Amino acid sequence: MSITMTESAASELKKHKEAVQATPDMFLRVKLVAGGCSGHEHRLFLDKEYDETKDTRLNFYGEDLVVDKKSELYLEGATLNFVDGLEQRGFHLDVPMAKKTCGCGTSYQF
Repeated sequence: MSITMTESAASELKKHKEAVQATPDMFLRVKLVAGGCSGHEHRLFLDKEYDETKDTRLNFYGEDLVVDKKSELYLEGATLNFVDGLEQRGFHLDVPMAKKTCGCGTSYQF
């Protein structure tokens, strides 16, 4: 399994989907793209386009998470969590395969 999602992230995802009135076929997609100060950054967005030849679908606590196979190569062992603290609030992706991250923690170098 390339990536995991914590129970708190799944719970927040469910709340978000309800708030935006997402259709039942929508899921969270995690995608790595070129950019950011370290070379790659992740995108999290609701999607409903799924291609079993190009994507991997995972289910955590009743919520589907989809990763394209190219991004999956770099997200081995990654964990998607939801942080709700004084200094940070939101989804946080921990990517252990990253050799370097930028100061804000949203950009990676592999």
